[in-house]
Amino acid sequence: MNHISANKVAAVIVMARELDRAEGEMRAFIDRMDEEEQAELVTIMWIGRGAFEVEDWDEAFQTAINEATTPTADYLIGTPHLADHLEAGLDALGISAIDEENQLM
Repeated sequence: MNHISANKVAAVIVMARELDRAEGEMRAFIDRMDEEEQAELVTIMWIGRGAFEVEDWDEAFQTAINEATTPTADYLIGTPHLADHLEAGLDALGISAIDEENQLM
C-alpha cells in the first residue's frame, strides 16, 4: 500500500456498511481519489475476497490499473460484501481494519 491510507480504506468500509444512506458520499469520496489510490482500493478488496494473495500485490495492482474499464465507485458499489472484503484485505496486509474504523468514530 503505497498510495492509499488505511484511514481512507476504513472510511470506505464505514460508508459501504451504510450504503443505502451513504452511497452518494461514498461515490464522491472514491471519485476524488487518484488512479493509484483507486487501484489500491480494488487490490485490497481482491485480496480480501481471495482473488489474489498478499504476495501477489504488484500483479493485482497492475491488473486493477489495466482492467479499470468502469468507474471504480460503480465497480465497488456493485461488489457484494464490499466492506467485509476490504476489512479482510487490510487484515491480510497486517493492518487492523477495526482500529482504523474506530478512529473515524
